[in-house]
Amino acid sequence: MKEATKASILLVEDEENLQEALKLNLELEGYEVTAVDNGTAALKAVKNEYFDLIILDIMLPEMDGIAVCENIRIQNNEIPILFLSAKNSSADRVLGLKKGGDDYMTKPFNLEELLLRVEKLIVKNKKIQDKDSVPNVYRFGDNVIDFAAQECVGKDGKHYELSKKEAMLLKLLIENKGEVVTREKILQVVWGYNVYPTTRTIDNFILNFRKYFEEDSRNSRYFHSVRGVGYKFTEA
Repeated sequence: MKEATKASILLVEDEENLQEALKLNLELEGYEVTAVDNGTAALKAVKNEYFDLIILDIMLPEMDGIAVCENIRIQNNEIPILFLSAKNSSADRVLGLKKGGDDYMTKPFNLEELLLRVEKLIVKNKKIQDKDSVPNVYRFGDNVIDFAAQECVGKDGKHYELSKKEAMLLKLLIENKGEVVTREKILQVVWGYNVYPTTRTIDNFILNFRKYFEEDSRNSRYFHSVRGVGYKFTEA
């Protein structure tokens, strides 16, 4: 049984009939599917949206699947990639996995097997992403966050109530302490959307966090915006 927030898949396949059949069957399984037919469109989609998995044909027009995978990995994007290919030699499989693929299936393939591999890759990735290292009560500096009660005590000793999304965003940033969390990841995890029309909402949340927790909101110690990429929580 799929979770309330549907997992999102980018399907990159230039054979029209196969693309339509795969898209239909994946949607019947409860996934949200974005389908494109070339490598350039695939890279654009990955740049603009968050996906839980990419199903990537190797023989594509403009840019082949191997090059697409390499470009994605260069950007340090760890999204799972399942290669589809008419090439079935051991050397082809090894190349695909060496270049950053997580799995490799040859055409023609068994649909039930494909769907099983898709599910396993998504579940495995979700377990990696869902870190449980942050306790219900988290302290940094003079600040205290109670995630269970959705409230916090700020730098000035004042108590603030947190909205559900404020608490979710705080937890996501703290779970990834010291690392930049992309806007796409935030919007997917906190809002459950693939694309959100504006990033101003996140900016406003970060401004609130600075007001609650920072001694000097203009010189942030804890909450940082990384222009064009995302946001980061640090503890000095």
